[in-house]
Amino acid sequence: MNERLWDESAPDSARRIVLAALEAFAERGYHGTTTRDIARRANLSPAGIYMHYRSKEELLELIMRAAHQEVLSMMREAFQAHPDPVERMRALVDALVRFHATWYTAARVANHELPALSEPARARILKLRREVEDLVEEAIEEGLRAGVFSVRDRRVTTFAILSMGIGVSRWFRPDGRLSPEELGSMYGELVVRMLSSGPAAAPGWDSRRGKARAEAAGAPAGS
Repeated sequence: MNERLWDESAPDSARRIVLAALEAFAERGYHGTTTRDIARRANLSPAGIYMHYRSKEELLELIMRAAHQEVLSMMREAFQAHPDPVERMRALVDALVRFHATWYTAARVANHELPALSEPARARILKLRREVEDLVEEAIEEGLRAGVFSVRDRRVTTFAILSMGIGVSRWFRPDGRLSPEELGSMYGELVVRMLSSGPAAAPGWDSRRGKARAEAAGAPAGS
């Protein structure tokens, strides 16, 4: 876990509590974790936790806020760096997937423990989540206006793309075959091809090979 996500958790004892809570929530779930569990993992007494945090829920919100702010920051940077709609989408998905692979434990907690938060904490996290959704939907809309994307429903497509990225956190392992960077690149290309209205919208696509494969599969030559 990159501790940059927990810079606001200082001093070191407070950061240890956050990391212990993250580990416990990921392993046992929020409702299956007690304050005593977190204290034991952080090598502190339960009273030591309350010196830094008011409640177990405050720890959960901190983890969820840090995770959502990080993925939002990565995706905003990707969005702003690429004016071309196709390259923008590719970079957005790359950032989304890299986040969910790099910080897979935090991503799992952030994406699956939202119902455990009470108001107004839940509303604060939902606001960040909607900002992530809006970035993807805006990128789709720009591709549609440029004529390089073709989708039936922007909102459904947005959730499909986000679900692909979120799903990476469920199975990614750091000792696996592919790195977060390799997965980000692969997913970015996959989504661009999925959204593209034609071969010209997907760099690297050879239209002659594509036509040959279609003909071999029995598709009309002009499809």
